[in-house]
Amino acid sequence: MTQRTLAIIKPDAVAKNVTGKIIARVEDVGFTIVAAKMIHMTDAQARGFYIVHKERPFYASLCAFMTQGPCMPMVLEADGAIQKWRDLMGATNPANAAPGTIRKDFASSIEANAVHGSDAPETAAFEIPYFFASLELCPR
Repeated sequence: MTQRTLAIIKPDAVAKNVTGKIIARVEDVGFTIVAAKMIHMTDAQARGFYIVHKERPFYASLCAFMTQGPCMPMVLEADGAIQKWRDLMGATNPANAAPGTIRKDFASSIEANAVHGSDAPETAAFEIPYFFASLELCPR
């Protein structure tokens, strides 16, 4: 079943100039990128996006990390896109990520882990319109 997921190339990966390498991997495994843009989130935007984690101890540091520089949100489309993207990302902790995954190859810590991805259809339904209006989604 064709599905959409939100992916974000995080500020650490943008700063390392590996955005193109990550996009190449996305395309190489068969995703269609239906939207993408470079942004620099404000603190309020990061706090709104990660509101689900508000009560967690890492919430403030995560928001600070996501506002330290530009990032690239994208909407990816493929059969089983959510799980397919999560498999390509690898484990949250890059030390536990499988070889060949984005996080194993480009992340440096649990927080500076290069990429974000929706974890469920309900999450994607919140996350995609957080960054993209319906007119910005351009299926091929």
